[in-house]
Amino acid sequence: MVLAAADLEAFLAAVAVLAAVALREDGDFMAKLIDQYFTEDDLRKISVACAEIEQNTCGEIRVCIYNRKPFWSWGQPLKRFALTEFFRLGMHRTRDKTGILLLILLSKRRFQIIADAGIHTKVGQATWDEVAQELRAYFRRGAYLEGVLQVIHKIGSLLALHFPRKADDINELSDEVVVK
Repeated sequence: MVLAAADLEAFLAAVAVLAAVALREDGDFMAKLIDQYFTEDDLRKISVACAEIEQNTCGEIRVCIYNRKPFWSWGQPLKRFALTEFFRLGMHRTRDKTGILLLILLSKRRFQIIADAGIHTKVGQATWDEVAQELRAYFRRGAYLEGVLQVIHKIGSLLALHFPRKADDINELSDEVVVK
């Protein structure tokens, strides 16, 4: 089927309108979804906790909360998507390779913890499995903020033990929670 230029123009205009409506509705839906789990005050508490914990370690903790994965990543496993975010956020560029990301995917009620190479030299997979199990237990009870804060503090304790703050340490990454 071949469309005339006028028909094609009308078709594209209709698609643009539908896309705009879908984005607006999707945005409203997504805003409501995150509000079911975390308030603005909760997000501030998470950011403050990251900043406070980083006073005792050269590690850098980031929390990234997605309502759902972006379209371009739909076919990717969660771990690959989290790795992409780890690199997108520049977490691999920390001086001592001590970046750690907690990525939460609300629509699937899943999460992924990604630790940089420097951390893996000191902290084994069994420890991360234990941390993940603890966060799962909080999430099952609906205690999302409490779970994130507890896990951040646990990660902070591990980082402080193996990667104490150095005299010349600077905050290399933002402590703000990434929300998308």
